[in-house]
Amino acid sequence: MDSQKEALQRIISTLANKNDEIQNFIDTLNQTLKGVQENSSNILSELDEEFDSLYSILDEVKESMINSIKQEQARKSQELQSQLSQCNNALENSEELLEFATRSLDIKEPEEFSKAARQIKDRVTMASAFRLSLKPKVSDNMTHLMVDFSQERQILQTLKFLPVPKAPEIDPVECLVADNSVTVAWRMPEEDNKIDHFILEYRKTNFDGLPRVKDERCWEIIDNIKGTEYTLSGLKFDSKYMNFRVRACNKAVAGEYSDPVTLETKALNFSLDNSSSHLNLRVEDTCVEWDPTGGKGQESKIKGKENKGRSGTPSPKRTSTGSRPPAVRGSRDRFTGESYTVLGDTAIESGQHYWEVKAQKDCKSYSVGVAYKTLGKFDQLGKTNTSWCIHVNNWLQNTFAAKHNNKVKALDVTVPERIGVFCDFDGGQLSFYDANSKQLLYSFKTKFTQPVLPGFMVWCGGLSLNTGMQVPSAVRTLQKSENGMTGSASSLNNITQ
Repeated sequence: MDSQKEALQRIISTLANKNDEIQNFIDTLNQTLKGVQENSSNILSELDEEFDSLYSILDEVKESMINSIKQEQARKSQELQSQLSQCNNALENSEELLEFATRSLDIKEPEEFSKAARQIKDRVTMASAFRLSLKPKVSDNMTHLMVDFSQERQILQTLKFLPVPKAPEIDPVECLVADNSVTVAWRMPEEDNKIDHFILEYRKTNFDGLPRVKDERCWEIIDNIKGTEYTLSGLKFDSKYMNFRVRACNKAVAGEYSDPVTLETKALNFSLDNSSSHLNLRVEDTCVEWDPTGGKGQESKIKGKENKGRSGTPSPKRTSTGSRPPAVRGSRDRFTGESYTVLGDTAIESGQHYWEVKAQKDCKSYSVGVAYKTLGKFDQLGKTNTSWCIHVNNWLQNTFAAKHNNKVKALDVTVPERIGVFCDFDGGQLSFYDANSKQLLYSFKTKFTQPVLPGFMVWCGGLSLNTGMQVPSAVRTLQKSENGMTGSASSLNNITQ
């Protein structure tokens, strides 16, 4: 019966996963169909604009050519009209002179005839008809303004859609996820020397497999990538996976997207548990500060607002930057006395994890480490066998030490600006590093018998956390080389506080 139930549960789980996968594919198809309709409408609009622009250019060229022909016609007509007018005047004068000469032939008186002959001779010498060119200044030929658009017609007949680059192919084997950086590598299915650049898009997700359409973050875009790989660095891995896709672009148009690739970007993400903090600590997600008023000042402000009939929402200083509401004073009794402690809100039950802590410059005293959930309300980090930490004291005298089970190991190293914490739950190792140089500060070797929580103690100052980090490659390398060579929890057993 039990085995059948287990088998049925597996079948139900498989069917549920398959249904979820099919539904995601349906959403993808619907979005693609909607995209086809929208993009087709946009392309048709752009096509109309391009042809309208082409028509406009042709109209402008035609108008310019018509003006050229009309100007040439006017020029030649003016030249011929001018020449025609001159010829008509010359002909009229010549005919008058001819008539005068003909009449002179009938003169009988020698003296008058001689006078008329001299006049005719002088007038002939000065007559415009004999200085006039009888060749047209311009011809009627207009062939120099004829056109032949056969070549242009051939060009227009070759109009076609732009050559679109093919979709690149992302190579998952060549992609690398390390040190909160992701290197994505791709290649073209065939050589294309017209490609100008690539566009890489990515987004974070908590779903494996194909990218989902609904309930997903927007794609982030990185444009103008000249090579065939790109590295995103300084990422906060606050999701299990990241989707990537890339497209090639030539000078004119972008091509199809590559098939999306999903890479795992899992890391420990946690915030400070406000409900577990000491009353003298002010907690906001990844920051904790010493509050000598014990929250009383904030409570009085809240009560004052309530008494005035306004919203009881606490002031911004007491409001968490996340969705957690600030705890009421009466419920925050997880730690009390001199245990100025706050725990993380996520338990570590397996695997290797890493986070970093930075103290305020004026912080008088603080501890960083891990603890079991059973840590007592009066217990301080490192003073019981259920917690491990390193402790910094800048009050009266400066000390830097590792603590466990009320034993102290002084550390002869400079307190770094940021402390990196490495927890290997399965390997039973808790190590502390200079987050900048990755120098090992101290390492506990133990066997964790129950889940642990990140733990922090602060007095007169504050701490800020950086989570969502992978274990740095340098730390992994140091763990291999330093394993068995560092201090351990057992070494503290013989050292008194």
